[in-house]
Amino acid sequence: MAVIQTNSEDVKLLARLIRAEAEGEGLEGMLMVGNVGVNRILGNCLDFRDIRSMRDMVFQSPGGFEATQKGYFYQGARERDIALARRVINGEKIRPASNALWFFRPAGDCPSTWYNQQNTGRFKAHCFFAPTAEDCPQVY
Repeated sequence: MAVIQTNSEDVKLLARLIRAEAEGEGLEGMLMVGNVGVNRILGNCLDFRDIRSMRDMVFQSPGGFEATQKGYFYQGARERDIALARRVINGEKIRPASNALWFFRPAGDCPSTWYNQQNTGRFKAHCFFAPTAEDCPQVY
């Protein structure tokens, strides 16, 4: 059962995003990026208030995803990536991104906080950061 409303174009959009942002992180890393995207739509909190659709989330400016500025993002969605997108849209959560709203790839260690949000862990090159349940209950 989907945790957010989507159509087939939304699924493809998320599939392109997770590939462009995290293909080098493998399937798990791509699922985690998907978790962040879905959480931003679910959350309606902090920097993501009024982000109600996949398109709003992917192209949010400022605060959106760097991948949308690269040509790779605009290639067609692949079946494998579409399947991953469906998994997170259907509620699959992968730690440390389960409740995360942010991630980035630092040059060194993950900082303990980023934009005042707690580090929930690292997966390969990406560090993930989540709000508190008080600040953003919808992602918990």
